[in-house]
Amino acid sequence: MTSLSTPPLAIVEEGIPNAGRRRRGERTTRIRGVRAGKWVYLGLGVVAVSAIFPYYWSFLIGSGNASTINDPDMSWIPGGNFFANALSVVNDPAVNFWLALWNSIFSSTVIAASVVVFSTLAGWAFAKLRFRGGKWLLAFVVATMAVPMQLGVVPLYILFADLGWTGHIGAIIVPSLTSAFGVFWMTQYLSQTVPDELIEAARVDGASMIRTFWTVGVVAARPAAAMLFLFTFVGAWNQFFWPFIVLDRQSPTLPVALSLLQSNYFVDYSIVLAGVLLATIPLLILFAFAGRQLVSGIMAGAVKG
Repeated sequence: MTSLSTPPLAIVEEGIPNAGRRRRGERTTRIRGVRAGKWVYLGLGVVAVSAIFPYYWSFLIGSGNASTINDPDMSWIPGGNFFANALSVVNDPAVNFWLALWNSIFSSTVIAASVVVFSTLAGWAFAKLRFRGGKWLLAFVVATMAVPMQLGVVPLYILFADLGWTGHIGAIIVPSLTSAFGVFWMTQYLSQTVPDELIEAARVDGASMIRTFWTVGVVAARPAAAMLFLFTFVGAWNQFFWPFIVLDRQSPTLPVALSLLQSNYFVDYSIVLAGVLLATIPLLILFAFAGRQLVSGIMAGAVKG
C-alpha cells in the first residue's frame, strides 16, 4: 500500500521497472546530444580557415614587393615591407587616404543610422498598426528589392547633376537613407517579438502611440537594430559602383581611392593589398565592439522564430 505522502511520479515508477533510471538516462542522452562533436569542430575549423585565408594571403602579398605575386617560389612567411607599403598608400597624393577614410566613415555611419531609424519606424507601422492597404504596401516595398540599382543609375545621375551634387558626399548618402530590406527585417522582427497585448496595455495606461513605440518597440528592437546597423554599415563601406560614378578624385570614398592605386600599364599588388588591409581595419574594430550585439540579435531571432 503506497502512502499518501508518496509523490505521484514515484507511484507511477513503482509499476515500471527501472523507470526512474530510464527517465534519467533519457534526460542525460538528450543533454549530451546537444554537445558538439569532433565533426562539428572540424567543420568550424574549416570555415574559420577559409574565412581567414584571404586576409593572410593579402597580408602575405602586401608585406612583399612588386614581384612577390609572380614569384613561383614565393615563401608563405610574410616579408617585412608591409608598413612601408602601407605608408606608400597613406602618403600617395593621388589617393588622398585620410579624406577618403573620413568620407567612408561619415557616409557609412549616416547611412546605417538613417536606415535603422526609418526601418524601425516603418517596421513598427507595418507590424503593429492596422491601416488600409498595409499588406499591399509592404509587398510593394519588398518587391523593390528585386530591382537592381544599375537600372536607376542614369536618371539618378541626371537628377544629382541638375541639383549640382555630383562630386559631393551627399550624393551617395541621400539615395541610401532607406532600405527595403531594413523595412522587411524590422517588420518581421517586431511582429514576432512584441505581443499585441503589451501594446494594448500601454494604450490603456494612457500612453500615446509615439510613447508606446519609444518605450516598447525601440527596447524590443535593439538586437535587430544592431544587426541591421552592422550589415548596412558594411554594405555602405564596401559600396563602389555608385560612388565611383558620382564622386570625383578630390572627394572619394575609400574603395574609390584604392582603385586609384592601379596604373594603366603596371599594378603593384603589394601596395594595393596593403591598402585593402588598411581599409578592413575599421570594420574589424566595429565587429570587435559590436560582436556581442550581433550574437544576441541572432540568438533572439532564432528563439523567436
